[in-house]
Amino acid sequence: MVGILRASTPMQSDPRLGGWIYRALRDLGYTEGQDLRFEERHADDQVERIPALAHELAQLKPDVIISIGTTPAQALRAETSTIPIVFLTNVDPIALGMVSSLARPGGNVTGVLIAPEGTLAGKKLELLKELVPRATRFALLVPDDPGAGLKLQVQEARQAASIVGVELVVVAVRGGDYGRAFAAIRAAQPGGLVVGGHVFFLRDRKQIIDLAARDRLPAIYEWPSQVKDGGLMSYGADDGETYQRLASYVDQICKGARAGDLPIWRPSVLHLVINLKAARALGLTIPASLLERVDDVIQ
Repeated sequence: MVGILRASTPMQSDPRLGGWIYRALRDLGYTEGQDLRFEERHADDQVERIPALAHELAQLKPDVIISIGTTPAQALRAETSTIPIVFLTNVDPIALGMVSSLARPGGNVTGVLIAPEGTLAGKKLELLKELVPRATRFALLVPDDPGAGLKLQVQEARQAASIVGVELVVVAVRGGDYGRAFAAIRAAQPGGLVVGGHVFFLRDRKQIIDLAARDRLPAIYEWPSQVKDGGLMSYGADDGETYQRLASYVDQICKGARAGDLPIWRPSVLHLVINLKAARALGLTIPASLLERVDDVIQ
């Protein structure tokens, strides 16, 4: 049995969230209902429910639990020291006290990071400033999640804003009310938007992309899929590879490996993806300095 704990509600129509995990495990030879059974718990975006859901999953004693996000990972780590946990996060697990080292995590935890170091929030802001150099104010969109991951993203973005000389306005999406959040962003009149790295925003990417386009707001995202679906620009790991690595660790644990012996995986390559159609719609000309570094161009 494989447990899955996430903060967000999965979308059955979206193969890029939970579906990616299932597909990656099928590619490794597993068949759901035969040699693999899933028990999934999600908090319906109510992060205060996560500790109780972590306890519920641990009581089922699955062979391994997949944690999507920092807050679920911390809740599971507090709940069990014996059931193997494989996390997906963008926060340094050493700083959170979850592992003793990246090379040899120890205990019952291992996982996948979506950035080699840090949360990428600062780097995304720097890239956005390069795209719209005359902007003096940017907005950072974050979900209503008190977890350490978002605190670090805000911290890194504020540091980067100070370095590049722009004001940063942080706007939280509360209760899934993107309309209210974007109203607050419009009131601040930023020259661009940094969309925080969070599973909520990957799931709700179409809504965010449409609102940013409506407000003619240049925005940078975390995942390439957000740009392929109409977003302007992204900087981060390849989403498919990330989930493949996650599935690989589940496979190794199911075959007898100890989670604490598996090194924390970090991407060696980050991808800069730009959607030229979205840029044209905004009346933007992509500077040569960005085009020279772009890994994928969406026409």
